[in-house]
Amino acid sequence: MIDAYLAYIRDIRRYSPRTQAIYGDVLADFSQFCEGEAVASLTPSMLRRYEADCMGRGLKPRTVHQHMSVLSGFCRFLMQKGVLKSNPARSVKRPKMEKRLPEFYQEKSMDEYFAATDHWAGEDELAILRSYGPAPADKTAVEIYRARLRRLIVSLLFGTGIRRAELIGLRVGSFNPARQVLRVLGKGDKMREIPVVPSLCHEICLYLNAVESMRGSAPPADSPLLVTEKGRPLYPNYVDRTIKAELDGYGITGRKSPHVLRHTVATALLDDGADLNAIKEMLGHANLAATQVYTHNSVDRLKKVYNNAHPRAKNGGSND
Repeated sequence: MIDAYLAYIRDIRRYSPRTQAIYGDVLADFSQFCEGEAVASLTPSMLRRYEADCMGRGLKPRTVHQHMSVLSGFCRFLMQKGVLKSNPARSVKRPKMEKRLPEFYQEKSMDEYFAATDHWAGEDELAILRSYGPAPADKTAVEIYRARLRRLIVSLLFGTGIRRAELIGLRVGSFNPARQVLRVLGKGDKMREIPVVPSLCHEICLYLNAVESMRGSAPPADSPLLVTEKGRPLYPNYVDRTIKAELDGYGITGRKSPHVLRHTVATALLDDGADLNAIKEMLGHANLAATQVYTHNSVDRLKKVYNNAHPRAKNGGSND
């Protein structure tokens, strides 16, 4: 039944490869714990013992929550198949988790990064790249192309708030320069359109010109938008390494990852007064609760509301 469930989340639910791998690992771990007991005998008691075993192995509460969520989904699948009459995971109390606020980068730091790397996205470097012609290109041309690609990876993640997997999944045809939108295939194969500011549109167009120079021809619409200098599509570790290298410095501290850039965009939009539902649609969240977590980061917005609305704040804190 485990194999059937993994096939279900792959073929029917269309979960991402990473999510499929996580589910597979959790279910394999649970199967080993059960030591061959039939899935039909799944009970709250068995799941509580597994939860205690996870905690005893030193797994963090957040990880244990993830394990129990996977098992709850598996139980719902077994209910659909008539193997279980109810979901035993629903009666298992889960460990308390420490609430973590999403990390984000300061606007000043991001401004410094884009100012320092602006020349890589310009037309002067493109002219140099064109002078070398198609690959195999000179080492200088390769470095120029790589720098342009790295900058665009950051620009796209910061400019649109898309996920790493969505970035990798972009196609040349996903970008519509006339309408200034990006069509993004998100979780569950849900398509959404994200507006792209003119400066980012221009940067994408120049990048596509750079790709054409390296290839010797314009890339087809169904080919990956972002490719290495050898024309190969990007992969998760490539994007992660790029973000860590590109954001090194500029007063940026803490974790450097594509998802923190996503948090940064959401927090900045909220601070500037964007509607929460609009942010939800842009980020591709399935429900508003996932977006509301960013309200906790918006101290600047809270201060504005406080200063404009609180009776004592409006008169400078006096009692008059």
